Amino acid sequence: MGYSYLLFGFAILCLLPQSTFCITRHYTFNIVKHNVTRLCTTKSIVSVNGRFPGPHIIAREGDRVIVKVINQVSNNISIHWHGIRQLANGWADGPAYVTQCPIQFNKSYTYNFTIIGQRGTLFWHAHISWLRATVYGPIIILPRRNESYPFKKPHKQIPIMFGEWWNVDTEAVINQALQTGGGPNVSDAYTINGLPGPLYNCSSKDTFKLKVKPGKTYMLRLINAALNDELFFSIANHTLTIVDTDAIYTKPFNTNVVFITPGQTTNVLLKTKPHYPNATFLMAAQPYFSGLGTFDNSTVAGILEYESPLHSSPTNKTKTKLFKPTLPNMTSTSFVANFTKNFRSLANTRFPANVPQNIDKRFLFTIGLGSNPCPKNMTCQGPNGTKFSASVNNISFVLPTTALLQSHYFGQSNGIYTTDFPATPLNPFNYTGSPQPNNTFVTNATKLVVLPFNSSVEVVLQDTSILGAENHPLHLHGHNFFVVGEGFGNFDPNNDPINFNLKDPIERNTVGVPAGGWIAFRFFADNPGN
Repeated sequence: MGYSYLLFGFAILCLLPQSTFCITRHYTFNIVKHNVTRLCTTKSIVSVNGRFPGPHIIAREGDRVIVKVINQVSNNISIHWHGIRQLANGWADGPAYVTQCPIQFNKSYTYNFTIIGQRGTLFWHAHISWLRATVYGPIIILPRRNESYPFKKPHKQIPIMFGEWWNVDTEAVINQALQTGGGPNVSDAYTINGLPGPLYNCSSKDTFKLKVKPGKTYMLRLINAALNDELFFSIANHTLTIVDTDAIYTKPFNTNVVFITPGQTTNVLLKTKPHYPNATFLMAAQPYFSGLGTFDNSTVAGILEYESPLHSSPTNKTKTKLFKPTLPNMTSTSFVANFTKNFRSLANTRFPANVPQNIDKRFLFTIGLGSNPCPKNMTCQGPNGTKFSASVNNISFVLPTTALLQSHYFGQSNGIYTTDFPATPLNPFNYTGSPQPNNTFVTNATKLVVLPFNSSVEVVLQDTSILGAENHPLHLHGHNFFVVGEGFGNFDPNNDPINFNLKDPIERNTVGVPAGGWIAFRFFADNPGN
């Protein structure tokens, strides 16, 4: 029934005048294991088609994409198409045990979706355990044929994917953390397009190099595919112009540094120098850290190289200078706050911002760390011998063994989930100040929120400092949302909404909740099954 609906929708879509040139694009993803060497360490990784990072998905707005995933490894697998709306098509979204059962060894699953109303950059990744550490790749969405960008067409477009590299098996890392209740061991390096770069030991040969011509404009499609860390990114002596985020055009603005949260994408225009500069320039990324504990405080770098003039030769070349970028302090929460407030939707006739003005459903969700008791006869590494546990409104989500969408679709939800997730915290407290609750234990359950179709929704995400305030990335599947407000401290429902931007707020699918603060977003619940 699901695929019949899709085929019918596709036939209608392709008959519309603005969709005359849409096509179906077929891909095959073979999930395999192969050896990769980084930092002088060789290990076997799970990958797609033996590539790390994985293959590019390239399509135009309006195209239909069919990807057959064949699992040839012992790990269960599923693929999430991060940011694709999947309108009335939740079966293709990909999170294991949520919209589908995972793909088992020697089995296959075909994802079938149409790209509607999106153009820019998204990405795909494994959505089970920590396999996304090596199973990821870009989704490049071009405008429809005969449609232009709202800016001058760039000379060339290059995906820049940030990732994390562990010398050990990442499945062992997350399994150890879940067993002991402590924080997972941090990565050994960050990567740009799978390469750590020259600032790490035994890594100079594994450096991403971007060769450019003078006087040209390049579009860099930045993707943060790192598992855990927000990143600052900069190219020495060059200004970047942000034009798109999460496959939504933005009002352009210039910056020397881009801040990007895990799961976010940002398209930037890089205008090269008018003449050959006789220099090379480092492009570097390092983490933003706002919490407690340890983190990977290293820096990944690539190299921006200008093509030499035609008349130069090895005998008359002079030694080129190497310039390094200046990045913010790794704990610069003020830079993050100022940077994120620059984003605005185009909000024009061609690309409107359909922000909900009247709200049907309001939610206040507290986000933070709590704890679970340590099981008997075990030693745990969380606070005071407990286990760390993330929670929303003090409820820590328990992943079911039956996919949620499947159990809902067949009317078999009893014993799988309940629909009584609280709309506000059951026990309000001073979320970002003192005193904090003495009892840090969370409730473990599979509770959901049910939304009426097409209802207008406002969600306030409130950070807590129970076990330390920190920035929390959040991704909403199947929907985009408008970030209408943000601030520090506790959200004030009487005064803060007065300052909401309901005219041209940025539209996204992934956002960072400020450390010790809150963020408010609005959306229409127009996509059943997601």
